[in-house]
Amino acid sequence: MIRCLIIEDDLSIVETIKAIGNDFSDISLYASAENHESALNLVLKVAPDIVFINIQTIKISLCEFLFDISEYGLIKPHFIALSSTKENAFDAFAYGFADYLLKPLSELTLRKSFLKGQKSVVAKRNETICLKSNKDYQYLNIDEILYLKADNNTTDFYMADGRIVGAYKTLKVFEDQLPQTFIRIHKSFIINKNCISRINYSKSIFVINNAHEIPFTKTFNANIESIFNDLSNSTIVTLN
Repeated sequence: MIRCLIIEDDLSIVETIKAIGNDFSDISLYASAENHESALNLVLKVAPDIVFINIQTIKISLCEFLFDISEYGLIKPHFIALSSTKENAFDAFAYGFADYLLKPLSELTLRKSFLKGQKSVVAKRNETICLKSNKDYQYLNIDEILYLKADNNTTDFYMADGRIVGAYKTLKVFEDQLPQTFIRIHKSFIINKNCISRINYSKSIFVINNAHEIPFTKTFNANIESIFNDLSNSTIVTLN
């Protein structure tokens, strides 16, 4: 699911964006229009992939807001600026915004912007994830992550090359932000579906990369069955 946040003080604009966004089955929409604190809190809570933000009249310091997101967020959202004039366009693109929409918003303009954002998010999810600790940035290739293991309020990433990379965030944070190939099968584990080499129902384990035995529990039965069905559908033949 792609999460989209609308930061806008004009409720009619919010409703216009929502009306088009609701046409996309894989996009969930959230809105905030109060102040810097409430908007930032929602960004950190929802971890949006796309952010529409009014950079003209909303009572938010754009520079401070973007700094806070880079400081505390996991993945930089796809930002779309909203304004009734062209005067703010330079600032928006200087801050790395992906799009700039002039009000009043047309249905075609919004639909194209949603499609552009959707494409950008999917591409980003299929590439890398950045783990940040203070001023230390670690970039992990998504395809090389075998599984994630919870360790109290931190998470360990187990990589294909044997490395174990720690992150100071809970497993839940990564569950909400990683691509759909990463599925939670236990309160302490998220696995990369593309790295599964065996499912043993009698022992309740997944074997990852022919080496790692990861337990699964009935709590996540729906996820486990989804994995099994997806793998079965992609298998040429099953031999008994």
